[in-house]
Amino acid sequence: MQDLELIAQGAEARLYKGLYLGRMSLVKERFVKNYRHPELDARLTKDRIKAEARAIIRAKSAGIATPALYLVDVERRSIYMEYVENAIVLKDFIDENISGKTDVDDLVEFIGRGLGALIAKLHAKHMIHGDLTTSNILFKNDSVESSYNDQSEAETRFVMIDFGLARLDSTVEDKAVDLYVLERSLLSAHSEVPTLFSRIFHHYQKHYQNKSQCEQVLAKYKQVQARGRKRLMIG
Repeated sequence: MQDLELIAQGAEARLYKGLYLGRMSLVKERFVKNYRHPELDARLTKDRIKAEARAIIRAKSAGIATPALYLVDVERRSIYMEYVENAIVLKDFIDENISGKTDVDDLVEFIGRGLGALIAKLHAKHMIHGDLTTSNILFKNDSVESSYNDQSEAETRFVMIDFGLARLDSTVEDKAVDLYVLERSLLSAHSEVPTLFSRIFHHYQKHYQNKSQCEQVLAKYKQVQARGRKRLMIG
């Protein structure tokens, strides 16, 4: 990598931007956890890096837009991947273009359709993301605004990132929790856009091809939602 630039740091990893084999790339480097035994830390980190790479590949095969993988280097605790150009974190896009504004119904519907369809594809392949928030989705903002009325292209504008908590063999309960995590994150981060989750949820049901499986997820989601509300009431 050339000219590495630290662009983000979370609880588990640092993200760097730089040139790799002549292409602008992103490097996700997992921290050493000093409180763990070194051998245990190395093994756990290696397993998680491999699992994340497998999840990215599986998601892409399911028709989900994800950054392309360039290199998985377990010795350097790193994944090298595509840096998605002309994209903005969806949370920032919503804050800048929807929150506090009027006449944004077409854009909310556009986002709802795109995300609902993508999450349905993911769950239909028995995968969950594990941390569905608008901070872990990119919006490709390289088309004219009028195209927000073109719902046929909605799915092409979103890129899922950060599969560090993904699971490849998920249960109905896992999928329901995935949806509930998304609902809670939207209520927290985008309370000024109260209809967003309902639009995502509508298109999730519409695009989930296995309707019997979808009904099971929805029934379990209602149970998970009820448990969550009870916890909030009790404190």
